[in-house]
Amino acid sequence: MPSPSLLGVFAHPDDESLFSGGVLARHAAEGARTAVVTATWTPDTQRGAELAEALRILGAGEPRMLGYADAGVPHSAPGSPRLCEAPLDEVVGRLVAHLREFRPRIVVTHDAYGGLTGHPDHVHTHRVTTLAVQAAGLERLYPDAGAPWQPSALYLATHPHSALAALSELARAGKGVNTVPDERVTATVDVSPWLRQKWAAVLAHRTEVERGAAPGLLAGFPEAVRDGILSTEWYIRQDAVSRATAQTELTS
Repeated sequence: MPSPSLLGVFAHPDDESLFSGGVLARHAAEGARTAVVTATWTPDTQRGAELAEALRILGAGEPRMLGYADAGVPHSAPGSPRLCEAPLDEVVGRLVAHLREFRPRIVVTHDAYGGLTGHPDHVHTHRVTTLAVQAAGLERLYPDAGAPWQPSALYLATHPHSALAALSELARAGKGVNTVPDERVTATVDVSPWLRQKWAAVLAHRTEVERGAAPGLLAGFPEAVRDGILSTEWYIRQDAVSRATAQTELTS
């Protein structure tokens, strides 16, 4: 069975490579349509150019950028509001337009914690994506955003408690580590066959490597430690359409 089309929705340039670079590379290698929507920064910035290179490496097409400002970097989108301060209905509507245009079967985004660090832009991107996936299939919501399209599933990129040992170097480097109970994880994906591609995509974000953000921290770790962090991706699946049979009462 061919891999389903996949759209990643992430807060910043580099999130797509760090959290879902392996899955994006795998689906593209298997012939699936893949793409990424990035909530912050703009194409005419250095980080926008770096995102374009990372997506080329992952086979995920051209950048799709919503153009809001990073919470901590106002110059990331001059003249635009910070993502977390923009009108929610506006942000959701812009993402709905991308969902209806690309028509993915699967959508991938941050988990409810906003990933390991809990960055506010990550948390808000999770909220926006959850709302947009629900709205995209309803014809009377955002009627100017294109014909309705309902993705089959939303997957939340996450890390289980059992991964804490592999993540210990990040914790020692001062990075927050938010993890979920293992039983919440519904997909554990070995992306080691695509690890070289994923790492090349991470390194394409040179600005973040040079300033010592997550890509820079990873670049400073021994290869075995880095591979232990990046070679598995974990996800929580949320079905966009209920699989339950028809009922006449609410059940738990």
